[in-house]
Amino acid sequence: MLYTVLPGPLGEMTLAGPRPDVLAHLTFAGQKYEPEIAGEWQRDDTAFPESTRQLAAYFAGELKEFDLDVEVEGSEFRRRVWSALDAVPYGTTVTYGALAVAAGLPVNAVRAVGGAVGRNPISVVRPCHRIVGANGTLTGYAGGVDRKRHLLSLEGVLPQGLLI
Repeated sequence: MLYTVLPGPLGEMTLAGPRPDVLAHLTFAGQKYEPEIAGEWQRDDTAFPESTRQLAAYFAGELKEFDLDVEVEGSEFRRRVWSALDAVPYGTTVTYGALAVAAGLPVNAVRAVGGAVGRNPISVVRPCHRIVGANGTLTGYAGGVDRKRHLLSLEGVLPQGLLI
């Protein structure tokens, strides 16, 4: 597994993947479920040039949709939820219940859906920050609610500095 560490407006991000052009992980430093950099991982700061370019454009407010090659591992259930998550457009939010329904699951599967969203291995690229509580509150984000708030503000969903 190749990896690199990028500085960003929300702290360092670790990008990792099996090849220099394929992303398997994108996590913030200190994020829940952050993969451990294992002995077989090799740091390569030239890897992931397209991911790096698109992330910079996103954080500059110039990119609304990522177009990257990704290879992530997860159960069939998680992949189903992640597929529905991929369809949540820039600048919008949906509730965990609505995401469950979009994934073809019963609305009462919200806890399991929340678990799958929390285990999203490619933060930002797969927009788990766009999922909110049933009453619109900013709940549960593996990278921290402050980062979620920042990402939603960047996308114009929240006014800058709004505290929810």
